[in-house]
Amino acid sequence: MSSTLSTRILLWPRNAKRLVVVALDTGMGLLAMWLAFTLRLETLHRPEGLQWLVYALGPLLAFPIFVNLGLYRAIFRYTGIRALITTGRAVAWYGALLLAVLLLAQWEGVPRSVGILQPLIFLLLVGTSRALGWLWLAGQPGEAPRHLLIYGAGSAGAQTAAGLAGMRQYELVGFVDDDPIKVGRSINGVRVYGTHTLPDLVQRLGVTDMLLAMPSAPRQRRRAILEGLHRLPLRIRTLPGLSDLASGRVTVADFQDLGLEDLIGREPVAPLPGLLGPALAGQVVLVTGAGGSIGSELCRQIVNEGPSQLLLVEHSEYALYAIHHELQTLRDQGAHRCDLVPLLASAADAQRMQHIGAQYRPALVYHAAAYKHVPMVEANAGEGVLNNVFGTLTMVQMALQHGARHFVLISTDKAVRPTNVMGASKRVAELILQAVAASPQPPFGPATEQTRAWQCPTRFSMVRFGNVLGSSGSVIPLFRQQIAQGGPITVTHPEVTRYFMTIPEAAQLVLQAGALAEGGDVFLLDMGEPVRIADLAQRMVALSGLTVRDAAHPQGDIAIEFTGLRPGEKLYEELLIGDHPLPTSHPRILRAREEYLPWQTLQPWLERLENAAQADDSTAIKALLHGLVPGYQPQQA
Repeated sequence: MSSTLSTRILLWPRNAKRLVVVALDTGMGLLAMWLAFTLRLETLHRPEGLQWLVYALGPLLAFPIFVNLGLYRAIFRYTGIRALITTGRAVAWYGALLLAVLLLAQWEGVPRSVGILQPLIFLLLVGTSRALGWLWLAGQPGEAPRHLLIYGAGSAGAQTAAGLAGMRQYELVGFVDDDPIKVGRSINGVRVYGTHTLPDLVQRLGVTDMLLAMPSAPRQRRRAILEGLHRLPLRIRTLPGLSDLASGRVTVADFQDLGLEDLIGREPVAPLPGLLGPALAGQVVLVTGAGGSIGSELCRQIVNEGPSQLLLVEHSEYALYAIHHELQTLRDQGAHRCDLVPLLASAADAQRMQHIGAQYRPALVYHAAAYKHVPMVEANAGEGVLNNVFGTLTMVQMALQHGARHFVLISTDKAVRPTNVMGASKRVAELILQAVAASPQPPFGPATEQTRAWQCPTRFSMVRFGNVLGSSGSVIPLFRQQIAQGGPITVTHPEVTRYFMTIPEAAQLVLQAGALAEGGDVFLLDMGEPVRIADLAQRMVALSGLTVRDAAHPQGDIAIEFTGLRPGEKLYEELLIGDHPLPTSHPRILRAREEYLPWQTLQPWLERLENAAQADDSTAIKALLHGLVPGYQPQQA
């Protein structure tokens, strides 16, 4: 019966619920006034004369104050300590105003002490009603709360615990900290335990979730903590940044899944200070694929370096709108002063690109537009080649004709000894840049006596890196979705490995490598050891508080299925075609000087490849790529 009544009340219109609360507060105010007179006069009070005016004065004074302080905007079922504090502040303002009126008016038959007694009684009644209302609604049958431990008994952990008060999703059963001074103490009645007791705590208290409340902890420390937690059956999440904590906006919705860097266990690559500013400040910069994962992050970082104008070239209307709106909002807020130009265009449209080059004359070009999804390009080889190869050629021609000083191609580790059309097409794009950069005469147009001593005016470079975490094609969002759906997680092969980096790292590398370019450079990042995808899947299952279901553990939660390598997919990726990469001034960026074809040799190949791509002749495309790209071994003839 109680459950049905509470459900009906929760379904009332919001205004109806507010009217009920206002009526209850009015009734409690009148009751408090009656009790104050009764206690002061030591007899059951029957109001008379000016005392009726005081009874009416209470609600008239309280209502505007309660409304102004938001008491009637609060939601009863989520009432917590913050709402009770606000209630106390509202009654204090009301009490001060009531006492001031009684002291000034000095009405006959109205004791001044009523101005003190009534607000105190009123506060007790209102506070009790709010607390009882919350307890009644929170106590209705529903999903059992998950038992939560907070790792970190510092200020962030304490603020989080306060933010959890009144929320039914979690029951905080303890803090965990490795500081022996804090172990054994309590925070707001919740005990702090040592890290060595974690396995016993999880079993004894039925803990299901762990929250890392250490938003400022170094990556190395977080990784060490996670290494100690991943064998426990806990779902592990983190808090937002310190700014959100400081503002008091901590709610369950703020809990975040572990960061991508936490999952791969690698320190992010730090930028080299002072390298970018001189290259970008005051320049007109063009970014193709500006709405994509890498392109959009490039744009975010570029505007911080003070260019005069940023040209956002993007084929997708929505993607262009999204990045332009984001950057324009930052400009309106004063975060940067860069002039933003959204350009809806395809990088493969030669006429459109020439028009853009003639109108804006960009000094720096970052070419991020490409088709990157391996199976999709494999199934649409013609379109993949037209976009990846001849889109790059179009941008190179535009850059040369209109005087761009720097041109940076965003490439991929799949261009190294490729087994798929996507990787091979990106390697051909690299070959175009290398050939043009080394050409002794203008590559486009007939040679003349004046062009015999020509030197390429644009510094061309390309940047190779591995898989980008968090992009549309990344495995981590896919694995998270599969875990949320109860599995299975699909991995192509037990031994498949990949290099990983974050989107901000990739964009930073592209910008810094462009500033280091001398012409025809191939840059790559020292990315450490590759990650085994099956291990990554197991780690994500464990850190979600679940177990892997396999032959040894048939009762596990999530199965991992191996589906076989997809068309064109490799077991492992490489970053370097040759040997002995050269260092640069950046400790984590390497330079490779790799073999390429002279422009005069490359050009006829490109003409035949373009004809095959326009005819969408997949067999001819693969045959031409096989002859053009050393090491290309297509899996399908």
